[in-house]
Parts: sequence; C-alpha cells; structure tokens
Amino acid sequence: MSRKPNSEQRRAQIVQALRDTMAEHGYDKATVQLVARRAGLTPGLLHYHFHSKGEILLALVNALAAAAHARYLVFAQDAADADARLGAYIEARLGLGEGADASAVAAWVVIGAEAVRQPEVRLAYQQALAAESMLARELLSASLAAHGKSTANVAALAAALLAMMEGSFQLASAAPACMPMGYAAPLATGMVRRFIDAEPPEAA
Repeated sequence: MSRKPNSEQRRAQIVQALRDTMAEHGYDKATVQLVARRAGLTPGLLHYHFHSKGEILLALVNALAAAAHARYLVFAQDAADADARLGAYIEARLGLGEGADASAVAAWVVIGAEAVRQPEVRLAYQQALAAESMLARELLSASLAAHGKSTANVAALAAALLAMMEGSFQLASAAPACMPMGYAAPLATGMVRRFIDAEPPEAA
C-alpha cells in the first residue's frame, strides 16, 4: 500500500523553491514552471497544493518571518539579561554567523517590493513587520528599564532599528560589494547602545 504524500512537506518544498527562484530572478520571472522544476515537481502537482503563485508568495512571507523568529530564539537561549537578549536579537537579524541566509534576505527584499504593488502582499508584509516591531519594542523596553531609562520613546527607537535592518537587507541584496563585510550587526548594536544611553532617566 503506497504512502500518502506529505502535504505540509510538499508545501514547504514549494515555498522554498519560490524563495530560491525569486532570490535569483525576482518575482515576475519566477514562473510556476521554474518554481515547479526547482521543487522537483510538475506544475500540475504544484497547483494541487497552491492555487496560484501569489498564494505561494503569501506563504513565503510567513515562512521567512517564522524562520527569522526561530533564529532569534536560538541566539537568545543562553542570554542572561535584557541587554544580552537585545544583542541576540540584533545578531540573529543582521549577523553573518550560523543560520545566516543570503537567499532569504534577497527574497525578503523582493517581497518588500511586491508589497508596494500587491495589496495582499502588503497586508502580509505589514503584519510580519508589526510582529517584528512588537518584539523589538519589548526587548528595547526591557533593556531601557534595566538601565533605569525612560521607555517613552521606545516605539521610535524600535522603528529606527527596524528601518536600519530593512535598509541593510536591501543593500546586502542589491549592492553587497559596496558595503563593508559584517558591518550591520556591530553598527546596529552600537546605535542601540547610544540610543539607550541618551534616553532620560525613568521618572521616579
């Protein structure tokens, strides 16, 4: 008796194939035929699992966001205090160590471009960034509080950190030769440290 195909595994395989194809060719040129070929499937089998390329793209937004969060959890598992957890977050997002994935970064940049053009992608992208902003605010708030600093500006600080991250992803994808190797994580860490040091003390 033959085993039933693992639908979740197939779907993940297709999402990965779109990610890798899109990182190389962009979204428009990542045709269903190319994605199916990279996944080792027929276009018909791909359409059995996803109705359209756009549906795969939405699944990819969620997959990349989940992978980024999982990398943070790995980096933060031994963090002993608020500063260490914040540092682990920055290193997980921008560091070149274990788990760094240039294809994922390139695919995320393409998703950002598609978010400008496609309302459904924009919504998924905004939801992913909203969750990212919430995590950044939590980590920054904890670090500010640990240093006796006001958290009144934490939303703006989190926005600045996310903007730097997104800009770093864009540069890493579009102009890697123009940027110093491994600059992003140390620079972001220093920037955040200066932010925290410059904040006023928490009111008594």
